[in-house]
Amino acid sequence: MATRKVTITLDEGLVAAMTVAAREAGIPLSRMIASAAEREMRRHIGLAAVAAWEAEHGAFTPEELAAARAEMAAADNEYFQAGDDAA
Repeated sequence: MATRKVTITLDEGLVAAMTVAAREAGIPLSRMIASAAEREMRRHIGLAAVAAWEAEHGAFTPEELAAARAEMAAADNEYFQAGDDAA
């Protein structure tokens, strides 16, 4: 994967907190920041996909939203339980 060095400006407190978190996770600070940026891009893309779907099909109903939340919670639970088993 090609990388590019960029300069960004962040709040000092945020940098300090992320530095500690990266150290605790055993990863470089740049990797932690890149991961945060990747998550934000996935969120942005997901929101755009939902907006496009709703533009074509109408807004999700409360029941559909509840079912989606339940499915995501179940997937999160399964993922975190699997992580606990690996430790």
